[in-house]
Amino acid sequence: MPSNLVVRVETSSEAFRAALAKVEEELELPAEFPPEVLQAAERAAADPALPDLDRTDIAFLTIDPEGSMDLDQALHLERTADGFLVHYAIADVAAFVRPGDPVDVEAHTRGETLYGAETRIPLHPPALSEGAASLLPDQTRPALLWSITLDRTGAPTDVTVERALVRSRERWTYAAAQTALEDGTAGEVLQLLREVGQLREQHEQERGGISLPLPEQEVLVSDDGDFRLELRRQLPVELWNAQISLLTGMAAAQLMIDGKVGLLRTLPPADPRDVERLHRVAKGLGIEWADGTPYDAFIRSLDTTKPSHQAMVVACTRLLRGSGYAAFDGELPAQPQHAAIAAPYAHVTAPLRRLGDRYAGEVCLALCAGHPVPDWVLTALPDLPRTLEDSARRAGSYERAVLDVIEAGLLAGRVGEEFAGVITSVHEDDHSKGVVVLSEIGVEAPVVGDGELPLGTHVRVRLVTADLATRKVELRLG
Repeated sequence: MPSNLVVRVETSSEAFRAALAKVEEELELPAEFPPEVLQAAERAAADPALPDLDRTDIAFLTIDPEGSMDLDQALHLERTADGFLVHYAIADVAAFVRPGDPVDVEAHTRGETLYGAETRIPLHPPALSEGAASLLPDQTRPALLWSITLDRTGAPTDVTVERALVRSRERWTYAAAQTALEDGTAGEVLQLLREVGQLREQHEQERGGISLPLPEQEVLVSDDGDFRLELRRQLPVELWNAQISLLTGMAAAQLMIDGKVGLLRTLPPADPRDVERLHRVAKGLGIEWADGTPYDAFIRSLDTTKPSHQAMVVACTRLLRGSGYAAFDGELPAQPQHAAIAAPYAHVTAPLRRLGDRYAGEVCLALCAGHPVPDWVLTALPDLPRTLEDSARRAGSYERAVLDVIEAGLLAGRVGEEFAGVITSVHEDDHSKGVVVLSEIGVEAPVVGDGELPLGTHVRVRLVTADLATRKVELRLG
């Protein structure tokens, strides 16, 4: 399984919970917030720095997964004579968190919110992330208000960001929003989200950008420990909502590049050797990849409701490795691009869950207002990439370990069985070891053979180990 899938666990067994607890202990993940941090968050929640500009007249709405409380974004769209106006309100964490205060110091040790199968380890205390700073419905909140003007094709023509008070009027889940769009009961904002989202998808395709069609995985664990995996394809409204976030991140990156100061999210171009490996994997899975078709177009053609295509998506995540951050002040980064987006890009839309977004947002505010970037931001910029990349590695290790638990649980009790699969990678230093994607269930696991593994070949493998307690899964070819 790729590490960036969303995994939901409906029920769990005692053994499953014990395995997850062991992961958190081994990785030394952050525990409960220290008392002084909780107290500082409570004080901040009661005394935020509020802006003078009041835009509570805008009828914002939020769209999030069921049960979410840390609401970073609220949106509003309207049609104009020349195209569209997108208002995107982002939670103003800096209105509550002061540089060097206990909440800020703790956030720098955490870096980002961590997501497991049953748990969430937040970046900020709930008094802020799920309370005073969250853009909850019918609550007036300080926000960074992005206003992005688009032409009739959905291309941006102007962007501004400023501090403002906002108020969300409606709270939607993805499922409810999709249903409203399909049955005709959706209001104008949701209808415009569909229209603008589709236009932005067209721009993404023209740029050569990649949005992997990763499904959510719901793991059902019975009381007696039996595992069952169900895949849920992302709803169209989720993808359209994501396009608004991408639009804002691209606009932020351009502001910072023009101003020659900021923090970009970067990804190098895909290695041609990795693309060639994927051609062989597609052949092994029986998926046609026509000569001359670029990999971004091929990925868009995949249908993750088909197990073989789901396995192909798993393999394609290898193209998106090597992401990082580039901080700059004066001289632009040598490599400012995000290859998957096919444009410069910055994280600015999730400050409740990502540390770097608070800093990037402050840079954009200053640039739009024609003011100097605050000293506390400039002082922090040089060290931020390392802090953020360290936290990203920890998050990746956590996600991979959780997925190892789930894979072991799914396969436990099936030792000795054979499965159809495709070899998706081979170790550079030992060609008898690699990774196989099991075509029937989309699980990615280590595989060993007696000789060199046939990369991209459809094979039969036998399960030799599946241990939930140790999170070890191993399959053998031949």
